[in-house]
Amino acid sequence: MLNPAYSSNLPFLSFFMYQLMFAIITAPLMTGAFADRIKISGWIKVLILWMLLIYFPVAHWVWGGGFLHNMGFVDYAGGAVIHITAGFGCVSGVLFLGQRAVKNQDGPFHIGFVALGATLLLFGWFGFNAGGSLAAADTAVIVFTNTGVAAASAMIVWTILYFFEKKQFSFLEMIIGTVAGLATITPCSGYVTPLSATLIGALGAIVCFFAVLIERKYIDDALDVFGCHGMGGFLGTLLVDIFANPEINGISAGLGQFLIQLFGSAIIASYSIVVTYIIFFIADKLGTIRVTKEMQEHGLDDTFFHENFSDYSNSNKNN
Repeated sequence: MLNPAYSSNLPFLSFFMYQLMFAIITAPLMTGAFADRIKISGWIKVLILWMLLIYFPVAHWVWGGGFLHNMGFVDYAGGAVIHITAGFGCVSGVLFLGQRAVKNQDGPFHIGFVALGATLLLFGWFGFNAGGSLAAADTAVIVFTNTGVAAASAMIVWTILYFFEKKQFSFLEMIIGTVAGLATITPCSGYVTPLSATLIGALGAIVCFFAVLIERKYIDDALDVFGCHGMGGFLGTLLVDIFANPEINGISAGLGQFLIQLFGSAIIASYSIVVTYIIFFIADKLGTIRVTKEMQEHGLDDTFFHENFSDYSNSNKNN
C-alpha cells in the first residue's frame, strides 16, 4: 500500500524497511569505536537511549521535515544522519570508557574476515546510496556510479599516502581508504557528477587519512570511526556546496548553501558529542557499563556468552 507522505511509487513497508536499515547500522557503527570496553547490558541501555535521543531526532531534522530540512540542508544518503552522528558521538563513548586494557598489537584478528566484511559493506553501500532515489531511474544510476568511483579514487589515494608514510603497501589500509571514500561521497552522491565524485573521494582520503593518524595518537578508536566516518561524513556534507550540479538533482553550489550545510553539520556534530556523553553517564548510573581488565583479558565472548570463535573452529575440526 502506498503512502504519499513517504513515497509516491513505493509500498510503505518497502520505504519503512529501507529507513530501518539506516537506523540499524548507525548505532553499531558507533559501537565499533569503543569495542571490548562495554558490557552487553550497558550496550543495550546505550543503544536504546542513543536511538531515541540522537538518531531519530536527527533523522527527522534532516529527512522528516524538521528545522534543518526546512532551512534547505541536504544529505542524500546519510552523511550527516549516520556518519556524523556515529562518528562524532563515538568520541564521547571512547572518552567515557577509556582505552582498552588489552589491545591486539598485531592488527586484525583475521584479515580474511576484514576483507569479507568490506566486500559486504561495499555491496550494501551501493544499495543504500542509490536507494535514496526511491526509484530505478536516472538519479539512481548517477548515485550508483558516484559511489563506485569515489570508493576507487579514495582507495588509490589512501594507498599512496600510506606508502609514502610506511614505505610499504597494506591490504588493510586499502580497505580503510575505500570506506573513507564511501563515507565522504554518501551525503553528496545524489547531487554531483561522476567526475566530481572522483575528486570528492580523493579529498576524503586525504582528510580522513590524516584525521586517523591524529586520532590514533590521542584516542583509542578501535574502528577509526571518527577519522573515517565522522570526518568523511562532515567533509562530504560540506562538499555539496562546492560540487553540486543543479542538473543532477536541483541543488546548486554556492555560499548560501555552504553556510546552511556548515551550520547543520556543526549542530549535528555538537549535539551528538554532548548527548552521547550524557547517555553514557546515565546508562552507567543505572548500573556500571564498563568491563574489567580481567574480562577483557578473558574475552567478552567467553565472559558474556560462554562461547568464542575458536570453540566453533575446534568443534568443526573434531567433527
